[in-house]
Amino acid sequence: MTTEDAATLEHPSHVRVLGSRVHLASLPQTLDLIDGWIEPGDRLCRRVTVTGFHGLWEAHKDAELRGILNSAELWVPDGIAPVWVARLKGHGHVARVSGAEIMEGFFERADTSGYSSYFYGDREETLAALRRTLESKHPGHRIAGTCSPPFRVLTPEEDEAIVAQINAAKPDVLWVGLGMPKQDRWIYERRDRLKVPVAIGVGAAFAFVAGTVRRCPEWMGRWGVEWVYRFLREPKKLWRRDLIDGPRFLFELGKELLRGRDGE
Repeated sequence: MTTEDAATLEHPSHVRVLGSRVHLASLPQTLDLIDGWIEPGDRLCRRVTVTGFHGLWEAHKDAELRGILNSAELWVPDGIAPVWVARLKGHGHVARVSGAEIMEGFFERADTSGYSSYFYGDREETLAALRRTLESKHPGHRIAGTCSPPFRVLTPEEDEAIVAQINAAKPDVLWVGLGMPKQDRWIYERRDRLKVPVAIGVGAAFAFVAGTVRRCPEWMGRWGVEWVYRFLREPKKLWRRDLIDGPRFLFELGKELLRGRDGE
């Protein structure tokens, strides 16, 4: 790798969308960055945000959250909205990178490297299915531990115990599946206490990788209509996001593009 290649990898280009900075990193670049953060063994917690329209809209409404997401070492475009914006601004070779794709790519590399993961979030049933899937498909990858937290606010003592449990397991990557924006706030608020090289919020990806929830057909993700598939499966959960927040997001994004304000 040349010095120029290394610099590009460490500082990937980005695009501004409603004040948020989304990196234009491909899946291989994302995995290479994760490799690079693991290898020093310094246990400094690097954060990866994985979100598209939903995260962009929540960040637009909440300046504090926007600061949290923008301060992550990497923001991966899991959604077609930042991809379209990037292409409109002249970045031709940009593609969405989903949390499930990052997980599966990492597990493939971990098969030979022996990297380990800790999984925090989702239900016990999902974590058990995820364990079975990984032990079958990726025997070289090590599962350092799992934890399904209760669906309530934890006491300070419970929270400290969970952080201590994660640190004691010494995973190379901490995967957090609490949903956006809860997972990103959770990582950010514990970043100085978490002794893990990389922490990544991946939303519902645990269930996708475990096979307990079906993913949309590949062509739907490629054309940016995965939201239709998910909406039809979970209308009660997603109607407000897709039918109210979606049009509002597009309106604000259209105004920004017409003004030509990119802030890059």
